Amino acid sequence: MKTIKVVTWTILLSFCLIALGCGGGGADVRATNTTMGQELTDLQKAKEQGLITDDEFEDAKEKILDRD
Repeated sequence: MKTIKVVTWTILLSFCLIALGCGGGGADVRATNTTMGQELTDLQKAKEQGLITDDEFEDAKEKILDRD
C-alpha cells in the first residue's frame, strides 16, 4: 500500500511540475491580420503626419509591395 501512495504522489508531483512549466517564457506574441492595403494606408498616414520622410515612405512601400 505504501508503494502505491509513493507512486501516486510521484505521478501527481510530476504532473504539477510539467503543468507549471507550460506557462511559457512570458513572450508577448501577437498575430496580425493586416492587409497590404491597410499597411499602405498606415504608411501614408505616417508620412502625412511627418513621422517618416518621403524616402522612408518609398522604401517601406517598396518592401510592402515586394512581399506579395
